[in-house]
Amino acid sequence: MPDTAGMTASMKTLAWDDFRLIKAIADRRALPAAASSLGLNHSTVFRRLGQIEEALGVKLFERHRSGYVATPAGDEMAQLAERVDGDITAFARRLAGQEIKPAGELRVTTNDTLLVDLLTPVFAAFLVQCPDIRLDILLSNQSLNLSRRDADVAIRATDNPPETLVGRRPARIAWALYGRGADFADGGEVAMESLWQRNWVSLGEQFGALKAVRYLHQHVAPERIVYKVNTVLGLAEAVEAGIGVGFLPCFIADTRPGLTRLAQPDPGFAADLWLLTHPDLRHSPRVRLFLDFMAGELARMKPLIEGALAISPRVTTASAPDEVLTS
Repeated sequence: MPDTAGMTASMKTLAWDDFRLIKAIADRRALPAAASSLGLNHSTVFRRLGQIEEALGVKLFERHRSGYVATPAGDEMAQLAERVDGDITAFARRLAGQEIKPAGELRVTTNDTLLVDLLTPVFAAFLVQCPDIRLDILLSNQSLNLSRRDADVAIRATDNPPETLVGRRPARIAWALYGRGADFADGGEVAMESLWQRNWVSLGEQFGALKAVRYLHQHVAPERIVYKVNTVLGLAEAVEAGIGVGFLPCFIADTRPGLTRLAQPDPGFAADLWLLTHPDLRHSPRVRLFLDFMAGELARMKPLIEGALAISPRVTTASAPDEVLTS
């Protein structure tokens, strides 16, 4: 018979931090990685794991060459930690949604492209209008988990926002074809056929979901794509440096004097700009105030974002070749 009295006594020594520690090891399967995620050192995690296993009288992990693998008991403890963590997060999220005064810290996630070329002046204006709110900006091209409060608000360019979130769509981001102004300084029209023979720049394969990237790779010969980069900011720099022509968001390219628009924005390349939050937070004064302000400012900037500036295209026709051209 198991020593239930001893087990009960040992359970009294467990704290929530012990469950978090076991979950971190189970998730990462390595003590150094688990320690880093918890803000602890490796020796502390190793020592505490031993203490927890001794208190429970069971092994929580098997040590293999591939890492730490949870035993059934360890897996059960990690799952319990995840459930409790989810409940705590949901409770905190509901309380945040019931706050009375729009004050405190607001965590906003977006990507570097939107931050540098569009959002920073808007954030600055918001802080002037709402001095009791502090912004914590998290740059990421990956979707953070708003359900777990990784962020309060996400600002993303996407046609498929997560169904678990709610939000507003203040504008649609337009893309068009651009080149270095010095390379097209004569002011005359440019035949599209000649552009297919030029050098091109592109985002890398990891951005293959973008319509402009797919189009370029379908219609431009691989040897003509001489430069790839994994950030839109770097892409704009490459076109401005004369490495090649390429598709860019209009809100970036139209504000750079060194670039010239070669064709009108293609509606098929556009993507919605979303302001997103979790349903539990949409009535939070901080979140509601921020969303209202951002929606108003971005709507005011809609002509820039949607490429509606009075710029005449230089290309005589925007048709693609029937097949990929080679030099």
